[in-house]
Amino acid sequence: MTSATQLMFVVALLGAAQQADAQSGADSTRTMSLQSAVALAQKNSPLAVNARGQVRSTRAAVRSAYAAFLPTLQVQATNTQNSPAGVVVDSTGHVFSGKWQNSQGFSTGLQLFDGLSRLYQIRANKAQVTAARANEVTQTFQIALLVSQQYFAVLAAKESESAAQAELEQAQQQLAVSRAKVLAQTVTKSDSLRAIIQVGTARLALLQARNDLQTANATLTRLVGEPYKVTANAADTAGGPTVDVDSAKLVQLADNSPAVQQAQAQQVAATAQYRASHAPYFPNISVAYNRSRYHSDSSFNFANGGYNYSGTLRFTVSYPLFNGLTREQDVVNAQVAEQNAAAEAQDAVLLAQQNLVSYIGTLRTTQEQIGIQQVSVAAAEEDLRVQQQRYQLGASILLDVLTSQTQLTQARLALIQARYNYRVAKAQLEALIGQTL
Repeated sequence: MTSATQLMFVVALLGAAQQADAQSGADSTRTMSLQSAVALAQKNSPLAVNARGQVRSTRAAVRSAYAAFLPTLQVQATNTQNSPAGVVVDSTGHVFSGKWQNSQGFSTGLQLFDGLSRLYQIRANKAQVTAARANEVTQTFQIALLVSQQYFAVLAAKESESAAQAELEQAQQQLAVSRAKVLAQTVTKSDSLRAIIQVGTARLALLQARNDLQTANATLTRLVGEPYKVTANAADTAGGPTVDVDSAKLVQLADNSPAVQQAQAQQVAATAQYRASHAPYFPNISVAYNRSRYHSDSSFNFANGGYNYSGTLRFTVSYPLFNGLTREQDVVNAQVAEQNAAAEAQDAVLLAQQNLVSYIGTLRTTQEQIGIQQVSVAAAEEDLRVQQQRYQLGASILLDVLTSQTQLTQARLALIQARYNYRVAKAQLEALIGQTL
């Protein structure tokens, strides 16, 4: 085969491959809005499940801390067989003989004073609940950010596919013009060959764009957590409305963002734990009472009478005079944890302010870039139209047309990237402040 025939054969194979790929992908993929994708991800994501579990665990810890003020209660019943039958003397001096020995009883106790450790533990656990709730909000918006970034990546892939399709159509039109001019012997055969190469390049670009789209869809599907494949809504490929940024209001929201609230709650919990670490320096006072009965019989029977009863009431005061400096070590560890939590809380505020400045700057910059690139695309389209007309009239060469096509492709890709960067910056800003703009 000649070189031109080989090129046409390759172009045909590429066209068949991309059509088969597009058909197989369209048959098994569901279109989903960004809101639905985020909602499903926030339901199914392991990060969200873990955050909700932390809230439940910390709430259970608060209930347990309150329950520490209630008395404990324990009941017991035993029935022991002696073989052969033995003689048993109970605590009152009574002598029993029999094969079966039965006993039942209960005991209860209450800690009266523990150096206020339980009160500080309640305060610490409540602060942990606040931190867990703030973390849940943080994870909710982090998941929304991850899904939004991937959703916008799918949109960018769709836009790239549309741009590649437009480039292919333009290349095919140019190929038809070049063939006609070759037949008319107004240009050389090299123009036709270059046009064929341009068509093949455009088909490769379209195939790559569709492969990128399939990969982006697969990643979005994993984030959404559903068994079927999902893709972004093609109607959202437009630039969308811009966001009016109120810097003063955003600063206030950033200073009270979920990440800052979580760090501050962790600091409150660490402070309560530090105060609770001093509890061993105070005496521990508790009271306990138990009541039991005992009976010996020749058969297995709980119902027979003749039980002997006994009861004990006990008050206990204990104070460790020396425990190997364990108390001192616990106090130092708790103090270090408190200082670390305070530093992290302060750093969380500063980090929020830093990210806010970065995201606002990116948002404003990309917003301007979108406007500039839209004009660049319009200018490149007009330049290509002029060059194509000049080429048809013989006033320019094919290289001028191909250069204009390349410039138009680059302008379209730059516009796609600017839109993607703008959408991501907006999602990052929403994740930072914990609110939807």
